[in-house]
Amino acid sequence: MSGKAVAYAIGKMMQLMGVILCVPFGIAVYDLPAMSFSALFSSPEAVGFLLTIVVCFILGTAVSYSCRAQRDKQGIREGYAIVALGWIILALIGSIPFFLYFISRSGDYHISSLLLHFTDAFFEIMSGFTTTGSTILPDVEIIPASLLFWRSLTHWLGGMGIITLALAIFPAMGVSGYQMFRGEIPGPTADRLRPRLAQTAAILWGVYALLSAAETVLLLIGGMPLFDSLCHTFGTMATGGFSTKNGSIGSYGSSYFEWVVIVFMYLAGINFLIHFNVLRGKWRRSVVNREFLFYTGLIVVVALFLSFTLYGGDLKPTEEAYKHHKHNKGTIEDFDAYMFQEANKFDNMHDCVRHSMFQTLAITTTTGYGTADFDLWPDIARLLLLTLMFFGGCAGSTGGGMKQIRVMILIKTGWRELRKLTLPRLVAPLKIGGQALEEQKITNIASFFILFMMLFVVGSILMTFFVPDLMTAISSTAACINNIGPGLNGVGSIEHYGWIPIPGKWILIACMLLGRLEIFTVLIVFRPSFWK
Repeated sequence: MSGKAVAYAIGKMMQLMGVILCVPFGIAVYDLPAMSFSALFSSPEAVGFLLTIVVCFILGTAVSYSCRAQRDKQGIREGYAIVALGWIILALIGSIPFFLYFISRSGDYHISSLLLHFTDAFFEIMSGFTTTGSTILPDVEIIPASLLFWRSLTHWLGGMGIITLALAIFPAMGVSGYQMFRGEIPGPTADRLRPRLAQTAAILWGVYALLSAAETVLLLIGGMPLFDSLCHTFGTMATGGFSTKNGSIGSYGSSYFEWVVIVFMYLAGINFLIHFNVLRGKWRRSVVNREFLFYTGLIVVVALFLSFTLYGGDLKPTEEAYKHHKHNKGTIEDFDAYMFQEANKFDNMHDCVRHSMFQTLAITTTTGYGTADFDLWPDIARLLLLTLMFFGGCAGSTGGGMKQIRVMILIKTGWRELRKLTLPRLVAPLKIGGQALEEQKITNIASFFILFMMLFVVGSILMTFFVPDLMTAISSTAACINNIGPGLNGVGSIEHYGWIPIPGKWILIACMLLGRLEIFTVLIVFRPSFWK
């Protein structure tokens, strides 16, 4: 293991992050009451961004310069270390503006308070970079615009991958680029579009930026302000879910905005290689892609089932959900008015289809946006949405979860084993789209599934020590390890994670990172033999 080779790559990424942070810093300066040094240093968010930029440039330059001689001494181990440690370090640095803002707002400098503020800031930024969308903020609308933009921008950077962006900009980061690429791009495979990895990274980011620009323009046409359009585009294309409104997309009360977001959530959940082929005119490849067909069919079937379930149905929260909703609404009268408002969303079939399609895509693609409070839906609908959290988007998309292709292979493997019980001599290679899969790849996917479910169970058990009910413990773990955002009950669609004790937040932070980097990349770094 070459520690200097790892440090060099992380130093280059810090330099890149320093450049990116100039954008939210510019927004913070623009929002100052007066353009002066005294006004600048009276704004905690402006100071936070300026300090972070200085740290990124000084520390990043110093580290990359001092370690430049070892930059080519990278292999498989160095590649995985760069991805795992890079994400943690960048999230730590990126949390500085929120940390300073939380301190200035509270005015409490006790150790316990500082630990809480640091945990909250790191939780929020890790949730952003991993495109989870879980928030500790009970009221996002009082947060300064620069911080709101930064948390949304972390979505966009983390969606395609900050290291993938660095590979496109710094192609000479090292020879372990493919290991970094594999460690960050979600899915069981990470195919190249071009022989040179930097070209592949640039193409993926180009398609990503093009789709993002298209959604921003469509939201602007509908009348959404530019700032909100950009932030919601970042959350949609990265399948993140951070919003500038407390009520998410539902705050606008616009079916046009909802359908635009529906379309782009669907596109964000598709393998970006398919988008690239479609843009080149090779759209037939997407039509015959089995994962794409499975993904599309699942969304349509579930959305229609939810539509008929909700049409004319009676919304009634569970006892635990009722307690949390009542606490938020203050009085019985407020809660009754809220229930009446939610019930009116399903008065006609069009509204049922729209809300069902939106929520199905928001959960399946792990975006996490909301237009309705699905915590009030019938238990069958809540259970179905909880199950969809594990499916996720397609491999090579920005979606989280286990990925559709893995679910397909697991189902096919189970069916093949059933056939072998009655036909022991059967030789039946597993095929996807007419192509036989290597047994090693099937074993890898089965191992991933076992580890994923083990970590989910362990995380849920640990969370029972810090939350009041089992469903909150289970759904919070599922929402974070699958990078969804909202769960059920105490972390439902109108709730937040700020009330969870500090140890519980750190468990969920670990779940976010494990889910985004797909377990192996993180766990392998914690093996003692890895560092020998």
